[in-house]
Amino acid sequence: MKSINGIGPINVIDLRGIDLNLLVSLDALLEECNVTKAAARLHLTQPAVSTQLARLRKVFDDPLLIPADSGRGMTPSARALGLIAPLHAALSDLQTVVRQRPAFDPWQDNRRFVIAANDNATAVLGLRLMEQLPQLAGDGVRLAFVSADQRQVAQQLERSEIDLLLGSERMVPAVMKARKIYDEHFVMAQRKGHPRGIGALDLDQYCGLKHVLVSTSGGSFHGFMDEHLELLGRQREVMLSVQNFTLVPDLLCNSDYVATLPSRFLQRHRDRLDGFALPFPARGFSLFACWHPRNQNDPALLWLRDAIAALA
Repeated sequence: MKSINGIGPINVIDLRGIDLNLLVSLDALLEECNVTKAAARLHLTQPAVSTQLARLRKVFDDPLLIPADSGRGMTPSARALGLIAPLHAALSDLQTVVRQRPAFDPWQDNRRFVIAANDNATAVLGLRLMEQLPQLAGDGVRLAFVSADQRQVAQQLERSEIDLLLGSERMVPAVMKARKIYDEHFVMAQRKGHPRGIGALDLDQYCGLKHVLVSTSGGSFHGFMDEHLELLGRQREVMLSVQNFTLVPDLLCNSDYVATLPSRFLQRHRDRLDGFALPFPARGFSLFACWHPRNQNDPALLWLRDAIAALA
């Protein structure tokens, strides 16, 4: 007898030496009272079931099944008769435990999700998820958004410090599971009423404007748009470098600066910013949801991933 956390004594069950397959065979034997029929039901040979019956007799220290007086079949012993109902119930419960799939009810269950994302993903998807949460789940579901750090994200997923990463393909660790959420492209943004006007953008105009650059690594005045321009033998003038996308709309609205932004981010600010197609070919990126392989079939995280994909 043991006591756990002062709750009281519990019995410690010793199953050493007991093969659960033997109990499955015993269930069939007690129902059929015939080794041949039990063997057919279990898809085993008759000698194999006879060997199992011999082992069961040793385990229970009882004959269990006795040859019938008629010479046909066998009769359960008194001990065996007492085993029929509890054994069948126990095997049925065990089957339920093995086959039952875990479930998650966002309206009834309690779950805290920690999502790592940069401010672009948080602004585009995170805000939509937060806005829609009352329509998607009950009060037991809570969300926490933290900054994504490419250098630490694999360890954070491994240690369960974060449940999900939202990031571009370069952010996704190779050992993790991932699902593409959407493909993204870039546009140039300017404030409404900008002196440039609202005509189609050409390359000379783009290079002649004063730009705000979002440097997610921090402090750079040279981004991959500049790399595209260099291939064309051109360059632009980057006046300001900021680390967060969320700073840019206010900067643009209060100046004649322009910025090259993800199109979905710009859509959240279309009431005060205008967007224009870039006058040169530029690669975009794909946004992925990423998680640890152990959570592949976690029903709560399946719900979260599906909710994010639906919002996208």
